[in-house]
Amino acid sequence: MTENSQHTNPDGIPAATVVVFRRAADGAAPELLMVTRSRNMSFAGGMAVFPGGRVDPADFELANKLGADLSDDEVAHRIAAIRETLEETGLAVGIIGNVTSETARKARHMLLEKQSLAPVLEAMDWSLDLSAILPFSRWFPKNEKLSRVFDTRFYLADLGTGAVDIAVDETENTKLYWITAQGALDAAETGDLSIIYPTRRNLERLAQLESFADAQEHCERYPSRMITPFIEERDGARWLCIPDDAGYPVFAEPLDKVQRG
Repeated sequence: MTENSQHTNPDGIPAATVVVFRRAADGAAPELLMVTRSRNMSFAGGMAVFPGGRVDPADFELANKLGADLSDDEVAHRIAAIRETLEETGLAVGIIGNVTSETARKARHMLLEKQSLAPVLEAMDWSLDLSAILPFSRWFPKNEKLSRVFDTRFYLADLGTGAVDIAVDETENTKLYWITAQGALDAAETGDLSIIYPTRRNLERLAQLESFADAQEHCERYPSRMITPFIEERDGARWLCIPDDAGYPVFAEPLDKVQRG
């Protein structure tokens, strides 16, 4: 995640994160790729999250050159999701071309050196498949008390199945692993994982899905929309809430139990 992006929304820092699906060998619930962030990170330090980060100026520059049917802003966010996944995990998602464990390792090394996806695509003779990055949700807390507020778009991507190589980047993250949505929620209950409010709500939503095809149908039913949590008084207690019609099975939590980044 690059820390010096200058292309910032006046109301928040544009960011993108991607939930990578992998089919379980035994036909069980799909596994999702998660990372545990370094405790030294200023945002969500020590928390389990999905790969992602800020949208960089180079992402916007590449989006401007592509001329896709989508808006440049949306394209830049999907580029950031692809770039951050390769940078943080070593997986090449949303890519058309010769993608193997060897070429992905080479591309990741080049990306870490160049800090931009465009030269990597050119060197590897790859192109982008933006349709493989499926919009899922958008979270924007709009908290005036916070010095840094992220306007984060969540995407889904399907890795399919088979053996893949992943490796933690060891700078921003300390652990990288596959886990089901329900498994992550269970681990959070036992204290084995720490998850912030948006991650918990998204895991609860993802736990409803039995496959990536199911996820695609779910996203058609509940198109990506901005989620801005709000506080509500209930029986003398304060609850942090989200809209109850956005596909989330749980849309409120007592404020004093909320994990924050």
